[in-house]
Amino acid sequence: MKMADVCQVFKDAGMKDVSSILASGNIVFSSDKSVEELKTVLEKAMSEHFSYEAFLFVKSQAETEVFWKSIPFEKNENFHIYSFVGIPGVEKVLMEEFQKAARAEGEKAEIINDIFYWQVPKGNTLDSTFGKVLGKKSLKDQLTSRNVNTFEKILKKF
Repeated sequence: MKMADVCQVFKDAGMKDVSSILASGNIVFSSDKSVEELKTVLEKAMSEHFSYEAFLFVKSQAETEVFWKSIPFEKNENFHIYSFVGIPGVEKVLMEEFQKAARAEGEKAEIINDIFYWQVPKGNTLDSTFGKVLGKKSLKDQLTSRNVNTFEKILKKF
């Protein structure tokens, strides 16, 4: 789906100051509604407009800052670092799966502030044992992942 269309759905649902972050699926907006109300309204609007069952994670600016400030790994040009946004407790499920998986050299995972972070060698994300676990249907509506650089881009929009 095109981000311009997604932004329009958010505007039509009453959100203000709507903008997208690249083609990442992240939308920055403002609203006076509670997180619970936003999730309900936006999932319904997205589902109706795009004819699919939308499942969204709504995070505040403060929560996004925690994702960015809690990164446990140093930036390294040879690695990607991902953070996972999900339902409460999913970080423990991810850590259990990570601990069972074979690892590439330098591949690591940590939980900081109930947030799961994964460092993986560039070019190895989809081929890694843990990367394949992330494609499980059972996890589909429990989490989404983002390269941590996305959080920096999101915060620049605030």
